[in-house]
Amino acid sequence: MTNGKKALITGIKGFTGHYMAAELSAAGYEIFGLGSSSSQQDGHYFQVDLTDAAQVKHAVDCIAPDVVVHLAAIAFVGHANPNAFYDVNLSGTRNLLQALADGDRKPEAVLVASSANVYGNNTPGKLGEETPANPANDYAVSKLAMEYVSRLFQDKLPLILARPFNYTGVGQAENFLIPKIVSHFRARKEVIELGNIDVWRDFSDVRYLVKSYAALLSSTAFGMTVNVASGEMHSLREVISLCEELTGHSIRIEVNPQFVRANEIKELCGDISLLNQLTQHQLHPIPLRETLKWMLEA
Repeated sequence: MTNGKKALITGIKGFTGHYMAAELSAAGYEIFGLGSSSSQQDGHYFQVDLTDAAQVKHAVDCIAPDVVVHLAAIAFVGHANPNAFYDVNLSGTRNLLQALADGDRKPEAVLVASSANVYGNNTPGKLGEETPANPANDYAVSKLAMEYVSRLFQDKLPLILARPFNYTGVGQAENFLIPKIVSHFRARKEVIELGNIDVWRDFSDVRYLVKSYAALLSSTAFGMTVNVASGEMHSLREVISLCEELTGHSIRIEVNPQFVRANEIKELCGDISLLNQLTQHQLHPIPLRETLKWMLEA
């Protein structure tokens, strides 16, 4: 059952992209995607280098989307080449927005995924959208710069800037923390090497995240920056004890100094009052225990 509308998802082959495509497809959209992988090109998938403005424009003109979710980014904070963050996250985003602004048909909504990493080592407690940005690594700086470049298009496009806090789920790469912990428990390993386990994070489930993005596309959030989070914090120590409880397997934690980041953010929790207001409190975060159970059983 389609609604006759087209959704464009950049980074569609990535972890979040798969779930976003399923969510918007269920809402009746015909799904189109851009990505950097050379998987089967068809009428719905375009292999595009976001840093190549002409390629981006060609794909956008071919699709003429009604809604856009821009997920494509280099997202692993420990990525070896810092310049890649700026090439893809900043220039790539600018190329996409320019192509959309220049197109014959303007989209009804464009959601650009930024990151709660822009808040950096800020004050503990719940961070609201008005919390001053204080990025502590190149990834976060590239995302904040991307927010500024997006705002240059505010009068030309119906833009929504989303700031997701940490989120996870089945299919996330194991260089991210929770999938690493889950894979150790699934393999029933005796030892896990981690960095600082006394950091507190707001972990969302990717299925809740894409529902939030879909809800924002049909909300009145244009021109706004919106936190997407669960509004609750858990320490890594707690994640480990939940996994122990769910699997009946206990693991020894060894702190590897190489994994301890000098500019580690101790506590990150999102204030989701604005998200709840815009989506009329229709979204319900999935408890972390349920997310871990899903990942452990997958």
